Amino acid sequence: MDLKGLAVLVVGLGKTGLALVEFLGRRGAHVHISDTRPLAELQALLAPAPDPASLVALEGGRHTAEFFLQADLILLSPGVPLDLPPLEKARGRRIPIWGELELFSRFCATPVVAVTGTNGKTTTTALLNQMLQSGGRTTFLGGNIGRPLTEYLLQGQTSDLVVAEISSFQLDTAPSFRPRVGLLLNITADHLDRYDGFSAYIDSKKGLFRNRQEEDAAVLNLDDPLVGPLGRGMSGPVYYFSRSARPERGAYLEGDGLRLVLNREPEDYTLDGFALPGVHNRENALAAALGARLAGASPVGIQKGLNEFKGFGHRLEFVAEINGVRFYDDSKGTNVGAVVKALEGFTAPVILIAGGRDKGGDYDPLQPLIRSKVKALALIGEARGKMQAQLGALVPTRPADTLEEAVVWAFRQARPGDVVLLSPACSSFDMFRDYGHRGRVFQQTVRELAGDIPPEGKEAPHESPV
Repeated sequence: MDLKGLAVLVVGLGKTGLALVEFLGRRGAHVHISDTRPLAELQALLAPAPDPASLVALEGGRHTAEFFLQADLILLSPGVPLDLPPLEKARGRRIPIWGELELFSRFCATPVVAVTGTNGKTTTTALLNQMLQSGGRTTFLGGNIGRPLTEYLLQGQTSDLVVAEISSFQLDTAPSFRPRVGLLLNITADHLDRYDGFSAYIDSKKGLFRNRQEEDAAVLNLDDPLVGPLGRGMSGPVYYFSRSARPERGAYLEGDGLRLVLNREPEDYTLDGFALPGVHNRENALAAALGARLAGASPVGIQKGLNEFKGFGHRLEFVAEINGVRFYDDSKGTNVGAVVKALEGFTAPVILIAGGRDKGGDYDPLQPLIRSKVKALALIGEARGKMQAQLGALVPTRPADTLEEAVVWAFRQARPGDVVLLSPACSSFDMFRDYGHRGRVFQQTVRELAGDIPPEGKEAPHESPV
């Protein structure tokens, strides 16, 4: 694809947008940028750009149709709403509208292993990547996991494989994306504030396989009622992972370990050194091992990855123990399905801190676990009223104005042996920059709380929430 001389509009100047600007400049495009932040802030971000001469036009503080209609191609940063009025105008003029993933896919010459799903994709992607690297493969890890894929193009494409976490938003704007190995972990209701119903969200996730060819491997969760049946309509190799069944071709739990069956003798791997807690992480390990093996990981690399992987920040991350009460940061649990998996991993009574910006879902599926696992509930953010209406009658519940207030109240409800868990079931953007910011505030508040109280006992081990 030749970008030279094309007027290319980048919408959103975050980390991905800046990488796109640099790549487009190197390819001779005439770069336009539109962002809702003030113009002076955008100019400061662009000041260190290596080729400012490629920048033709800059729009700050707004998005206007007049500006968008100057473009030959529009590239959206992740999270930019697809229903912006200027985008509707651009569609009327038949101006192509892509995301970063689409541009990446047109220039990337390296095979891609892609992981998507509502929950578990960050952990699975990172674990799969570690398995490949532990066996001597060189990889670039990027996508929704926090590193723009465009960076790989800028670095010269020198890895054996690209390992990418892919969101539904990215799939929506990548019509020609085709991974050589694609993993679909699960589908539960999420982002219904963006999609016209659950079926539209399901179709978005299924888009991972829209361009699949005969030689491409599909990895599906046999236990998921929406994912498992997809394999029946696919040509080419399909592999399943399951916690409860034994697929003929795929991965499953065998005793205290994992077994892979890939048209050859079964391969067994031990979980004795696997540090991540909960049955859902065993499911993530099944998917990662299967995807890594299909992508060329060695058995030694898979076992080493299982033994050495320590998890991902803000996903059931142990923070501290104060007077026998353990605190866990699950700020990345931004939907109901993630909270369900988090609560299922605990046997101790839980004081749950939840809430944030509502994503259009239903909190009723949490009711059975609230009744059986949770002794008190602290609610924060814009969704606290809706959550209190659906969950507040089940256990003692406290709406809180700040996360700090919720942490202090939760600790007061706890007794030795209890767990205080931040697992919001909501996005963070009403009160925080992102889920990482929310998690850091939680952790800092817990540490400050610990500093005000004389320590008793020892900290719980990082890997054990049960």
